[in-house]
This record gives sequence, structure tokens and C-alpha cells, in this order.
Amino acid sequence: MQVISPNWTTVRLFLHVLAACVWVGGQLTLGGLVPALRSISPQAPRIVARQFNRIAWPAFAVLIATGLWNLLVVNVSDRPTSYLVTLFVKLLIVAVSGISAAAHAGAKTKLALALGGALAGLSGLAALFLGILLRTG
Repeated sequence: MQVISPNWTTVRLFLHVLAACVWVGGQLTLGGLVPALRSISPQAPRIVARQFNRIAWPAFAVLIATGLWNLLVVNVSDRPTSYLVTLFVKLLIVAVSGISAAAHAGAKTKLALALGGALAGLSGLAALFLGILLRTG
């Protein structure tokens, strides 16, 4: 019985998917925990969110780095226009995800907190979906 040997492609994709799991999955998990955290203490969501940011932002940096690495190894000139459009949309959505997460982290009002969090989570999911489209398309 023989196991497939890993290579730099598998390492690159593993790191990208792992970072996406932390970034997107963490946001979804944290969003689901907020009501329970509020019942513990009004400050609990903020305390937990700050702790999450200690792993979320490094994960986002890994996503950016491995995303750039992905771009370097993919010959986009050989790709159809639909691939390039999807890639461009994904890059915009990734930017929205990071910007809205930063806005959420620095929000001063409940509305800004809610909008930033919702947009960060939804755009993270959208970027994840578009990444799957690019990989399979």
C-alpha cells in the first residue's frame, strides 16, 4: 500500500485551506457564541473576540500570502475569461472581508459592530465559495 507523497502544491493548498478554516469558521463560531457569551457577561463577547483576533488576523495574513503564492503558480494567461472574472471578484470579496472585519473590530456603535461582523462573515463565506469555484473550474 502506497500513500501519495506531499509536494509544495499540497503544502500551499493545505495552508490556504487551514487559514480559511480559522478565518471563516472562527467568525461563524464566534457569531454563534455571542448570545451565550452575553448571558455570561456583557463584556464576554468583546473579551472572546479580542482573543479570537490573535489567531484570526495571522490566519488572514496566511490567506493573503498563500493566495499570492497561488497566483504565482497559476498561469492565468491560459485561463478562460470566466476564470479571470471569478478570480477578480474573489480578490475584491477578500478585500471586503478584511476591511469589514477591521471595521467590526474597531466599531464604536452597535450598528457598526453588527454590520461589520455580518459583512465580514458573509464576504468570508463568499470568498471561500469562489475559491472552490476557481479550484474546480
